[in-house]
Amino acid sequence: MKKPMTTVTFKGTPEQEAKLIEVINAHKGVEGALMPVLQQAQDIYGYLPIEVQKIIAEKMGVSLEEVFGVATFYSQFALNPKGQVAVAVCLGTACYVKGSGKILEKITETLGVPAGSTSPDGVYSLEATRCIGACGLAPVMTVNGEVYGRLTPEQVPAILAKYKA
Repeated sequence: MKKPMTTVTFKGTPEQEAKLIEVINAHKGVEGALMPVLQQAQDIYGYLPIEVQKIIAEKMGVSLEEVFGVATFYSQFALNPKGQVAVAVCLGTACYVKGSGKILEKITETLGVPAGSTSPDGVYSLEATRCIGACGLAPVMTVNGEVYGRLTPEQVPAILAKYKA
């Protein structure tokens, strides 16, 4: 389960909240509307902070637990903002068997950012993901969408150095 571990302060704007209310109103009373509302909320904010989840729960007349449950169940949803440098490590079976756990440890050690969180300055985010469909390249990580495969922990610092601000 994803845990909100970031220390980045939520900075929603009145314009974003107005767009969110508009989305919610367009889906009110529609069966199964929570998913599209969460998807559009994430499009508006870039992630689903607890403040946004509370608005969705209140305005849609569902419990915060239900909203949080859906947001944490589906890997498409992020509870933390992505950093300027978004790092993800595949922990799917093929990658894990080939050592992605050690890759994740090395990234955490190198960046000082635990999995599922964003650095306080907002520069780095680190996610442990499920299969990304690059099993033939296992173990795999992505940095801002660029795929790095057949990794060893020793390669990680040099790859991340390319993205230092």
